[in-house]
Amino acid sequence: MNVIEEAAKRLKELERAGICVPEPTVARAAAAPRGNPGLHEARREPVLREAAAGPRGPNFRTIDLARLQASGFITPGVTESKLLHEFRVIKRPLIQNAKGKTAGPVANGNLIMVTSSLPGEGKSFVSLNLAMSIAMEVDSRVLLVDADVVRPTMPKLLGLPPVRGLMDVLTDPDFSLGDAMLSTSVERLSLLLAGTPRRDSSELLASDAMRRLVCELAERYPDRIVVFDSPPLLATTEARVLASYMGQVVVVVEAERTTHGTLETALATVETCPVVLTMLNKAPESESGSYYSYYGYGQ
Repeated sequence: MNVIEEAAKRLKELERAGICVPEPTVARAAAAPRGNPGLHEARREPVLREAAAGPRGPNFRTIDLARLQASGFITPGVTESKLLHEFRVIKRPLIQNAKGKTAGPVANGNLIMVTSSLPGEGKSFVSLNLAMSIAMEVDSRVLLVDADVVRPTMPKLLGLPPVRGLMDVLTDPDFSLGDAMLSTSVERLSLLLAGTPRRDSSELLASDAMRRLVCELAERYPDRIVVFDSPPLLATTEARVLASYMGQVVVVVEAERTTHGTLETALATVETCPVVLTMLNKAPESESGSYYSYYGYGQ
């Protein structure tokens, strides 16, 4: 493959990832001479510098990992912690389902919705930690979607200003998914924030435009897992609509608060989803100190 073909291939990869590449970078890479090795070597370094700086365009966001870690979240720099081990166990069957490595393939298995019965059970905490943990995988990329369009929390958790996002893609024909997706300083982690609040958010999530968008998110990259931070199931109707697109649903249950009846009612709203899992959150530490006592995980 010659230099021009390599540059064109790289441009297409960046465009599919929603990254705007400055024209001078492409032109300079394509124009690098092949017949004069000395000249080619002299120009190689600035070309590579510009290519490396490409992702840091208007859709690039730096995440303050020190702040995130201090708030109790998993970050790539942490190699040993109880929470890290917990989410390694939690994510494994989800990834297996997402990649079709189970006995029975799961339709849309790479679309994972994290929700809860009621507000305050910790579903956004779980969504962000799950996305961070998946981003640490060698063979997976993850897109975290702030689909709690009524009360979005990801900008606050990540220390980012709100920007146009999911709702804007669904309502503005001139605003594409590529315009809304954010690359981040965490390798293999991208974001799609909720965007401009809308009164008709439930109807928008049930629209054909949303169905097409979800299909695009699921199929654009075969190695990408999409984690949706969803509204609580019993607080709004948006989560039930969103669940109809999902291959997997994780219902976060707050220990010593959520009643059996409440959980049963919530699970009934997502019973048509191929895989529904529950995760116990905020459980007191057992005397044994085993991290397995911190969550319940089952189908």
